[in-house]
Amino acid sequence: FLMIFLPANSSYSFDSFQNKVSYKSIFKWNVDCIKLLLFIVYFYSGLAKINSDWLIEAQPLKIWLTSNYDLPVIGELMQKTWIHYFMSWGGMIYDLSIAFLLLYPKTRIFAFMMVIFFHLFTAVLFPIGMFPYIMIMGSIIFFDSKTHKNILNAIFSKIGLSKLIDSKHINKNEVKRLKYKKVRIGILSTFFIIQVLFPFRYFLYPGELFWNEQGYRFSWRVMLIEKKGYTNFKVFDKNNNTSFYIKNEDFLTEFQERQMSFQPDFILEFAHHIGDFYKENGIEKVEVYADSYVTLNGRMSKRFINPKTDLYNEKRGFKHKEWIIPINENIKGF
Repeated sequence: FLMIFLPANSSYSFDSFQNKVSYKSIFKWNVDCIKLLLFIVYFYSGLAKINSDWLIEAQPLKIWLTSNYDLPVIGELMQKTWIHYFMSWGGMIYDLSIAFLLLYPKTRIFAFMMVIFFHLFTAVLFPIGMFPYIMIMGSIIFFDSKTHKNILNAIFSKIGLSKLIDSKHINKNEVKRLKYKKVRIGILSTFFIIQVLFPFRYFLYPGELFWNEQGYRFSWRVMLIEKKGYTNFKVFDKNNNTSFYIKNEDFLTEFQERQMSFQPDFILEFAHHIGDFYKENGIEKVEVYADSYVTLNGRMSKRFINPKTDLYNEKRGFKHKEWIIPINENIKGF
């Protein structure tokens, strides 16, 4: 969405190669927008780590790191309690400070080396896909334009696309660009207000965020919880007053079932899928109930979903989900 409003085709592009771009320079705020988006990712991840489970209990790192006993050289080190606390506190400090260090020219190179080390290290320890590599490449935006040009010129020259470097630009449409500048800034300002405020919507809900996950998504809470669950579903035929339990594996893959078992929105979505399936197969008045137990960050397993609530009658939305049984514990923090 952000890139819709940024002139990413100004140079080193096919538009530039075909002389379809009528400007050479771009406004500084175009680059600052990308920096701000990355800043929010890092800083909000750091704020989220200021909680009692992460800092006082070293959870869930204490669970995850000990499972890496088979790694060469560092496997034994991952079993040490002080390592769990060192990485918990270090991760929090890193996320809170790294964007500031990248912004300051004198610490930028050191900070970028930290970015590379941190993300490659987490990529080795945890199966988090492309995220580490995206953050490493994305952090290059904090360097000045001269650095970007040197990198791009070297790449484009080696692959035989030097014409994209030397393409000529005129500035006849600079006035037109200025005309729409205020419109774009207005749209992007609204976008960033949402980005800043949306992660804090969990304050609008009662209960423990890590347990009920109301306001958890899209809040940059990266790898803060270890939840596992066991959830069975009962289908009730109201007309015949009969019921039966379904086999989750008849509908879901192993990975889908594992993810569904502890995430309330997935549980609700699956309950509706089950209800729709049996309604299409002859049960006119169908009800779906869940028997669910979940453990959070090494705690004892507790009942998660109210077994008396017909989930097929519940709707997805932003309202408080009263069918989630509270954990009655408070994980202090942001």
